[in-house]
Amino acid sequence: MQAPGVWSLQPLADMSAAEFRDWQALLEDRTGVVVNEQRRAFLQTSLGARMRELGINDYASYYRQVTDGPRGAVEWSNLLDRLTVQETRFFRHRPSFELLVEYLRGRLVGLDRPLALWSVGCSSGEEPYSLAMAVAEVLREQELPALYGVTGTDISLNALGKAREALYPARKLQDVDAELAQRYFREESEGRFRVLPELTERVCCTRLNVLELAQAPMSGLDVIFCQNLLIYFRRWRRREILNRLAERLAPGGLLVVGPGEVVDWRHPELEPVADERVLAFTRKG
Repeated sequence: MQAPGVWSLQPLADMSAAEFRDWQALLEDRTGVVVNEQRRAFLQTSLGARMRELGINDYASYYRQVTDGPRGAVEWSNLLDRLTVQETRFFRHRPSFELLVEYLRGRLVGLDRPLALWSVGCSSGEEPYSLAMAVAEVLREQELPALYGVTGTDISLNALGKAREALYPARKLQDVDAELAQRYFREESEGRFRVLPELTERVCCTRLNVLELAQAPMSGLDVIFCQNLLIYFRRWRRREILNRLAERLAPGGLLVVGPGEVVDWRHPELEPVADERVLAFTRKG
């Protein structure tokens, strides 16, 4: 057996067409994510990096390991962190958050319970903490107590670990207003910023595969954000996911989707929001 340093320098053979189809089918079956030909290089690079760590030199052998019972389940979890896209930032799509603030101002009138929000595909936590900041600011503006909770869900355990740590490099805060950064973050070593307990205590991040939404315990939600996630799924599955999310909204609740992520989707209980900058719906009633 060769030393790891020598092994890591050797290029892996190209993935065959049959091997690519096997990995495509496995990913779609387990996560719903579709890896098309344009993303083949990304898949091969991600698999190759993990295979080098394990000293495996062909894709078929690694496929067998990943699908081999409980041992394979552990390795699948490790691999999933490399295959899920985790690049995001705070307030990623500003018009969606501007809509959220206006919605919350109206939603709070006469509301006699805490607000409940859900970030679907929360990655490393930037979106749920952005939602928490938006809510906290509206409640502060209206001189109301901080009665709200944000749930973030993702399939990647590694991403969820980062979300719970709530420690971010300065570049992730580029879209955060200076006043908000000062109010909700504390600068730590090496130019990194930690979200303050005022927000982290209101945010819970947990694992959920969007293919298993039927079993998700969330219901009666005021706001659901599902952005930059649906683009990885087939059209019919996008509609299925959105139908499931619509069922979880409280009457009058708001669903915000990434612009352009779904076309011609309608739900009998939802009404489109009249704002050309965003793709959003409110539940009737």
